[in-house]
Amino acid sequence: MNFSNITWLDDKGHIKPPLYLYLILVYIARGWCIFAASLTQASDRAALVALFYPQKSDFLMALVAGFGALLVYGAVIAERKRSPLWVRPIFAQLKWVLLLLLAIDGALLLERSINSYYLYSWSMGLDALLLFWSLIYLFKSKRLSYYFADWPKEGPDEKNST
Repeated sequence: MNFSNITWLDDKGHIKPPLYLYLILVYIARGWCIFAASLTQASDRAALVALFYPQKSDFLMALVAGFGALLVYGAVIAERKRSPLWVRPIFAQLKWVLLLLLAIDGALLLERSINSYYLYSWSMGLDALLLFWSLIYLFKSKRLSYYFADWPKEGPDEKNST
């Protein structure tokens, strides 16, 4: 059988992380992305942050909520290297961690909506749309489910060592 047409497998036969997983992580950690981009402006670093987050408290909450996405990204990198092994039980639960992070992001979106007295803005509408799509992808993607189940409880290296 020729499996060369399956592009989501790497050279070792493990499922590669889906691109949409990375996009969800960037969406959740967008506060950190804006912070990193603001560091590149030498003249006025706060101007870029204020463009996306007029309220300082919203920006700080986005940083706190986005920290979980950075941890999930670290677990994805650990899975690609298949080490350290203590990450494996956490990796199996990443779907629920992502759900929790999206719920926190939804609560922050609701708070922003309340603070703006429920006035519609394009940024909140876009955030709500991306949140909705991320939730659908999290529960309906078979590739993402296969990816989270790809790091087995006992690998071939551990079977040979015992």
